[in-house]
Amino acid sequence: MSSTKAQRTRPTVALRTVWLLLAVVCFVVPLVVDIPDLSAAGQRMLAIFLVAIVLWVAEPIPLYGTAALIIFLEIVMISDQAIVSLPAGFEPGSYRDYYFALADPVLMLVLGGFFLAMGASRFHLDRAAGRIMLRPFGDSPTRIMLGLMLVTASFSMFMSNTATTATMMAVVLPVAASLPDNDRLRAAMILSIPIAANIGGIGTPVGTPPNAIAIGQLAGAGITVSFGKWMLMAVPGVIVIIFIAWWLLRLLFPSDTKSIPVKFEGEFVHSREAHIFYGVFIVTVLLWVTESFHGVTSSVVGFIPVVVLLVTGVLTDKDLQKVQWHVLWLIAGGIALGRGIVDSGLDRWVIDLVSWETFSSAIIVAAFALAALSLATVMSHSASANLIVPIGISLAASPSLDLDPLMVGFMIAIGASLAMALPISTPPNAIAYSSGFIKTADMAKTGILIGIIGLLIYLVVSPLLWSAMGLT
Repeated sequence: MSSTKAQRTRPTVALRTVWLLLAVVCFVVPLVVDIPDLSAAGQRMLAIFLVAIVLWVAEPIPLYGTAALIIFLEIVMISDQAIVSLPAGFEPGSYRDYYFALADPVLMLVLGGFFLAMGASRFHLDRAAGRIMLRPFGDSPTRIMLGLMLVTASFSMFMSNTATTATMMAVVLPVAASLPDNDRLRAAMILSIPIAANIGGIGTPVGTPPNAIAIGQLAGAGITVSFGKWMLMAVPGVIVIIFIAWWLLRLLFPSDTKSIPVKFEGEFVHSREAHIFYGVFIVTVLLWVTESFHGVTSSVVGFIPVVVLLVTGVLTDKDLQKVQWHVLWLIAGGIALGRGIVDSGLDRWVIDLVSWETFSSAIIVAAFALAALSLATVMSHSASANLIVPIGISLAASPSLDLDPLMVGFMIAIGASLAMALPISTPPNAIAYSSGFIKTADMAKTGILIGIIGLLIYLVVSPLLWSAMGLT
């Protein structure tokens, strides 16, 4: 699972003021200018949408602050509690619909993932399992790097990408330091960790926020995506891209070193609390991947670790305070934004601006995925998905187009997650860059190549596999 964003330098007071003024202008203009073919509710929602774009791109205020602002503005502008009533003929939705975004089932799914990640870190499940999983790769530097990537990707499917990267960096730094100073494989090993963490997060609904955002928006459109189905669609691509990334790192950072004597440390904790957690972890994951057999939705399963770990005292109120609540608020803001776009009719107006019928479905899907990849390179992955997914899914629901909403939502999430070209693109990238062993140019070169290749694999190869498996 990923955090929302790598830490970047906060804009200066003057720059924040400029962006806030621009947000105000973007908010006011749609409210005072008559926009052809757009209803009054649509104009109000357009104002909210433009504010979200400016504030999420420039971050003059925290991302979660923007999410809260979106929910509030929708309540007081387009719901049945609107301060200024909407014209006759428009049936506003209940203000509760926007508040309910803060308790959407998708948030419970993500919350369960957070609890599993906290427990895995506390009881050393990550280090102990990593030691066992890395043992078969011997002492060859390139094989060790492959092992590190596979382990990191596996952990990041269920744990925070940031926590996974921090854990694995503690493992890889001594290995990298044992290489000669002029050995380019040192940089490759450091880069392999954030790359694998970013790719691995694609594999499950709880792996990264864009996945949860896409699933939440699809649920709003009446399309349910089970935990197991997402994995069947995503994991084969994850595996292929991990091996391609490993091959690229070997190609771009050649080395003559043949072996490295290393010792991986990490032991399972043996205590009542640890045993309870291990059992909860195994049961939760098994229930997630077998959802199609027992019928219990992934969001309900995701609440099991929350309840059991709190009731048994394995995790306490102090752990509860460490939950990444800001990520949940950001996802909720995106869900509310998508709901408002649909309720106000803004989605239809935006879609009607372009003659989509002149483009093939493949080009449309690729365009949305590429837009997500481009935006997420320079801004929050979650914010990028929040802005693009609602429009994409609404477009796919148009009867005049032969588009699969699941395909569109999935590809936008994938595009956002594959953005890893800059130190600010993801928290794992920032952690790796802070090691001092890699240059921005090296990260950009590998990140761009892997992002483009990965997107092509999902756009071109994966649909063939999905069709053969009966998933689409």
